[in-house]
Amino acid sequence: MIKKFIRQVLRFGRKAGPTIIPKSKHGVSREQLSSGSLRVCDTLQQAGHEAYVVGGAVRDLILGVKPKDFDVATSASPEVVHKLFRRSRLIGRRFKIAHVMFGSETVEVSTFRSGDAEDKDEHGRVLRDNAYGTREQDAARRDFTTNALYYDASNETIIDFHGGMADLRGKSVRIIGDPLTRFREDPVRMLRAVRFASKLGFHIEHATRAPIRSLGKLIENVPPARIFDEMLKLLLSGHAHTTLHRLHTEGLHHGVLPLLDVILEQPLGTRFVNLALEDTDRRALAGKPVSPAFLFAALFWHEVLAAWRAACDKGAHPVPALHQTMDEVLEVQTKKLAIPRRYTAIMKEIWLLQPRFEQRSGKRPFAVLSQERFRAGYDFLRLRSQSGEVPIELADWWERFQSVPHEEQLEMLIAPESGERSGTRRRRRKPRAEPQAEQ
Repeated sequence: MIKKFIRQVLRFGRKAGPTIIPKSKHGVSREQLSSGSLRVCDTLQQAGHEAYVVGGAVRDLILGVKPKDFDVATSASPEVVHKLFRRSRLIGRRFKIAHVMFGSETVEVSTFRSGDAEDKDEHGRVLRDNAYGTREQDAARRDFTTNALYYDASNETIIDFHGGMADLRGKSVRIIGDPLTRFREDPVRMLRAVRFASKLGFHIEHATRAPIRSLGKLIENVPPARIFDEMLKLLLSGHAHTTLHRLHTEGLHHGVLPLLDVILEQPLGTRFVNLALEDTDRRALAGKPVSPAFLFAALFWHEVLAAWRAACDKGAHPVPALHQTMDEVLEVQTKKLAIPRRYTAIMKEIWLLQPRFEQRSGKRPFAVLSQERFRAGYDFLRLRSQSGEVPIELADWWERFQSVPHEEQLEMLIAPESGERSGTRRRRRKPRAEPQAEQ
């Protein structure tokens, strides 16, 4: 027991106890919580359990930002939570958590965890830490100090175990405990540090930042599904443009994240990628829907385009060459990012439409217009024209073609160039039999 206590002191630092911060100091009232999270906390506390709103929601409320969701940490077991709330379900195999539903809101409720690693790999990455624990242990196992703030709705106080309030005031991202140990336990924390700093406009505290470049290779040991989840959060954060470039600055490229090698080191595609990222950020910050498939299609397009053009220059037929190129690029990327098939299928449809936009004669434009992904494909074409990759006139033509009456569409059709098929198939007629001479 004494050795275990010493290890914890060395890992997390000696703490005299949490700081209790009253509402007069932090300014967050219980009315600012979502109705669902407030009901969860009140119900659990009335049943004799500890329950707090935790993590990013507390941080965002202090900063005056509207949280996207509210998570609750409790001393109650998942089974007890499930019994207390009729509309709830348990998810997870090794470590269960409860999802409590209130109309369109889902509150994630997790039981305090101890953070004691049951299993680690040879690099120090934690494979299992599924033991329940106390509130103090739960705070110690969280990643950054600003995410280890616990809001008690019963008295509107914030419980601060690791100086998170001071780091919020100082606009600092600081990891809890020894950075080398904590990054080895979960290399994804390096990505999260950069994402939080970019999203909040914070700096990464010196000791936290120092080992990131040298430990970046450890990300290769993380399951692809986890990397994809973290990259998706990054890309849809509303600060994707800043964050991706900051990941590059911190050295998390050159094989560590193939995505960065592809999108940030292709001079011909830089303007296109930046336009796509800026457009995505504007939509995300405005609360508009963002299509992950469209964004990934934009990020990988110039790798596809370069390989496709090279194949065509060697004499390959354009359509089969494009199919093969798409498969090859996606095979490389999905090994590390595990992009779901539902996204890659849409990405391919968007890519396949691009050469078809060049065909503006006969029945071909009408066939393109009828495609399910036409709108996404056209938006993609518009980005290409804005980056200078294709003439702006081409995008303008399609913008008008999709909005005018059929008669005007017919007038807009462009005669096929010499050697180009019109796209209208004609039925072959059998040759007439020569009339027989009269006998």
